[in-house]
Amino acid sequence: MTDPYRTLGVSRSASADDIKKTYRRLAREHHPDRRPGDMRAEERFKDISTAYDLLSDPSKRRKLDAGEIDAMGNRRAGFGGSPNGYETYKRNASARASKNPFNNFFKDRTARAHPPRQSIKAKGADVNYTLKVPFLDAACGTEKAVRMTSGKTLKVRIPMGTENAQVLRLKGQGMSGLGGGKAGDALVEILIQDDGKFSTEGLNVYSEEAVTLAEALLGGRIEVETIHGLMMVTVPEGSNTGTKLRLRTKGIHRPHTQDPGIGGRGDHYVSLKVVLPDGESSELKKFIKKWIAKRPYKVRNETLKRAAAQ
Repeated sequence: MTDPYRTLGVSRSASADDIKKTYRRLAREHHPDRRPGDMRAEERFKDISTAYDLLSDPSKRRKLDAGEIDAMGNRRAGFGGSPNGYETYKRNASARASKNPFNNFFKDRTARAHPPRQSIKAKGADVNYTLKVPFLDAACGTEKAVRMTSGKTLKVRIPMGTENAQVLRLKGQGMSGLGGGKAGDALVEILIQDDGKFSTEGLNVYSEEAVTLAEALLGGRIEVETIHGLMMVTVPEGSNTGTKLRLRTKGIHRPHTQDPGIGGRGDHYVSLKVVLPDGESSELKKFIKKWIAKRPYKVRNETLKRAAAQ
């Protein structure tokens, strides 16, 4: 390997984040587990790991840019020790050469032909997955199977109250490390599928329930679906479309241990929607006509005033 920057394909001014992203992409692409028996891929992976080892360490990168160490991380002759170390090295080299000019020539040739083999130890690359989960499974918690790039299938525990785009980290389930290095992690992004029944805001859940004209006018008991199952709810007399009923602690439950900042229990808000009977009801129409003739009332006073003013 001649140039770590060229090995990773990044510029010398690349940021630490850019270097890390590039390394992860190349490591996944050239990891020996993905190309069994491919020696060229293995060598390429070693070069990538060595380059990242140098460039991810601010101290090593600074020394590399200054010429103090070479592309393998070895200290260059003349650096280190006293401030005049390089001048001392040149004087000693000249003195040795004056005694036997061939000695250094052959030593240098041998060193270049047979460089010391460096043991590379690098952590395996992280791998990324996406997992689509139904709303109720994310809200109440469940287990799902994820098939890894290695062909292995893992069970992933989805904690109750998991949010959309939340990333679950499976330690040690990424690419294998090199030279005894730790395996990378598997990062599973949860994508919650839309639910036609429920919507959420934080830990609170919202839904809509239809009620009959009689239930809205006279009140009554109706069955409401929540994320925790069915429950009976009282509809107050004189309810309208849009009337909200609050079901305490029937929203999303998120343990404090999962996220101390937003742990707790939300509520469930049910909006009522008054629905008239299907088809024509001549009796109902006759009754309403008689009733409204005796007791007329307005529900859009402000709207009517604005319209009259125009």
